[in-house]
Amino acid sequence: QAQLEQFGGGLVQAGGSLKLTCTSFTSTKTYISMAWFRQAPGKEREEVAHIESGGVIAYGDSVKGRFTISKDNTKNTLYLQMNSLISEDTAMYYCAAAQGLYATTPGQVRFEYTLWGQGTQVTVSS
Repeated sequence: QAQLEQFGGGLVQAGGSLKLTCTSFTSTKTYISMAWFRQAPGKEREEVAHIESGGVIAYGDSVKGRFTISKDNTKNTLYLQMNSLISEDTAMYYCAAAQGLYATTPGQVRFEYTLWGQGTQVTVSS
């Protein structure tokens, strides 16, 4: 059974806006981090933004100043507001949740995103 369900996405003209929504079937307070990832055809998956349980937020360089990630724990929902969209933003977008960390190299840890939404397509026409 899916733990995360996504809504939103679609086709938009360059310069337009879209908002993605990700609803969790369990309390978002149980996650140490939630994130949005995207993957375009022929490209590797990249992290768009994440928001940690303590409120720390980070964005990928390509979306800084254009996208905003937010979370409402009362609604168990994660959001991604995307403004000033460009053709390079075209991709399948996924929300994800982490309940733990894993070590990549000695002394370095990363969030282990084990719960994923079903994905939603965002297409920006130029």
